[in-house]
Amino acid sequence: MNFSQIIDAVDSFLWGWPLIILLFGTHLFMTFRTGIIQKDIFKAIKLSVTKDPDSDGDVSQFGALTTALSSTIGTGNIVGVGTAIALGGPGSVLWMWLTGVFGIATKYSETLIAIKYRVKSEDGSMLGGAMYALDRGLHKKWLGIIFALLAALCAFGIGCSVQANAVVSNICHNLATDDSTVRILTYVIAAVLCILVGLVIIGGIKSITRVSEKLVPFMAAFYVLGCLIILIMNHDVLAETVAVIISSAFSPKAAGAGFIGSTIITACRYGFARGLFSNESGMGSAPLVASAAQTRNPKRQALVSMTGTFWDTVVVCLMTGLVLVSCIIKYPEIDGTIGNGSALTSQAFSTISVIGMPILLIGLVSFAFSTILGWYYYGERCAVYLLGEKVIWVYKILWIICIFAGSVAELNLIWNIADLLNGLMAIPNIIAVLLLSNVIAEETKKYSGSHIEDKDETKIPVLKNSKKGVIG
Repeated sequence: MNFSQIIDAVDSFLWGWPLIILLFGTHLFMTFRTGIIQKDIFKAIKLSVTKDPDSDGDVSQFGALTTALSSTIGTGNIVGVGTAIALGGPGSVLWMWLTGVFGIATKYSETLIAIKYRVKSEDGSMLGGAMYALDRGLHKKWLGIIFALLAALCAFGIGCSVQANAVVSNICHNLATDDSTVRILTYVIAAVLCILVGLVIIGGIKSITRVSEKLVPFMAAFYVLGCLIILIMNHDVLAETVAVIISSAFSPKAAGAGFIGSTIITACRYGFARGLFSNESGMGSAPLVASAAQTRNPKRQALVSMTGTFWDTVVVCLMTGLVLVSCIIKYPEIDGTIGNGSALTSQAFSTISVIGMPILLIGLVSFAFSTILGWYYYGERCAVYLLGEKVIWVYKILWIICIFAGSVAELNLIWNIADLLNGLMAIPNIIAVLLLSNVIAEETKKYSGSHIEDKDETKIPVLKNSKKGVIG
C-alpha cells in the first residue's frame, strides 16, 4: 500500500462513523444543552441584518456571517449533495438535512465560546477562534496549537488549491473545444484568478467582508433561482419526491428506478458525512471570522452565526436534494446510479434549456471563488496565532502560489490530505465545545429574553506579544 492509498484509507475511515458519531452526537447534546436554540432561528435571522456599530469588533455582524457563508456555501452544496444521493440513495437527503437542523446548535456553541474568549492584538484587531477558547477557556494551549496548525495547513488544500482547480476546470471544460485550448485557458484563468484573489486579500478582513457581503447573497440567490425553476418544472413529481426521500431513509433499499440500492446505514452515512462536510458545524472554521464581528455580547453573534448552517444545509442543500431526486424520478435518462455527484448535478440542470448549464457554471465558480476568500482568512488567523503577525505577508504569497499550482495540477492526493486535516481539526474544537458546555449554557441563559440587548461588560484583554505568536 503506497502513501496515497494510506491517506485515502485513513480519510475514508475518519469521515465514516468516527466523525459522524462525534459531530452528530455533539449536535444532539448541544441542542438540549442550549435549551433547543434552534427555536430562535427567526430572531437570529433578524439579528443578522441588524448592525451593532457601538460594540467592539472589526466588521459588522452581517459581514462576518457572509464571510463565513462564503466558505461553507460552496461546491459541497452542489457536488456534495449529488455524491450523497449517487452513493447513498435519495434517503441521504433527509439525513443530510437533519445534520443542518441539529448542527445549528453546535455552530451557535462554537461561536459563542470563540467570542467569549477572544482577545485584542496590540494594534486593536480582534483575535478569536477555537484556539483561544482552548487556551484561555480550558488552559490547554497545546490543543489550541494543534487546532491552529491543522487549520492553517488544511486551508491550503480544501480552501485554496482544490477550489482553484474547481474554478479553472469548470470554466475550461465549458469553453474549450480541444486539449490544446484547455491547456492555454488553464494558465490564463489561473493567472486571472490569482490576481482577483490577491486584490481582495491584500486588504485583509475588511476587504474580504466587503466582497463577501455583495457576492454571497448574489451567488446564493442566483443558484436558488435555478433550483426553483427546476422544482416548478418538476412540480408534478414533488410529492413523490418527498415520499421517496423519507421512505428511502428508513427502508433497506432505495425506492424507484434510477436509484442505486442502498441500506439505511449507507444512506445515513453518506447523508451525515456530506451534510457535516458542507455546513462545517463543529469544524471550528466559522468562529474564526465571527470573532471579528461587532457584537455587544457573545450570544448575539452566536445566534447570527448559526443562521449560516440554516441557510447552507437546511435551505440550499435541501433544495439541491429535491432538485436531483425529482429529476431522477421524472427523467429516465438521468442515471442516479452514476456514482459521480458532479455529473448527476450537471444532468439535472441541463433539463433547463439554454440557461441551465450557465446557472450551474456560475454557481460552481462563484461558490468556489468565495470559498477561497473565506478560507484564506481562516488560515491566516491560525498562522498568526502560531507565528505572529510577521507571517501574514508570507501566508498571502503562499496562498497565491497555491492557487496557481492547484489550478494546473491533479489534486486527488492533496484533496484527501486536506479532507483528513479538516476532519482532524474538528476534534480539538469539539473538545472545547463539550468541556465548556456549562459556560455556553450559562451565557445562553444570561442573555435570554430582553437581556439579548445587554452589553457584555467584561473587558476584552489585550494579548501581549501578539506580534510574535505562541511559537513564533
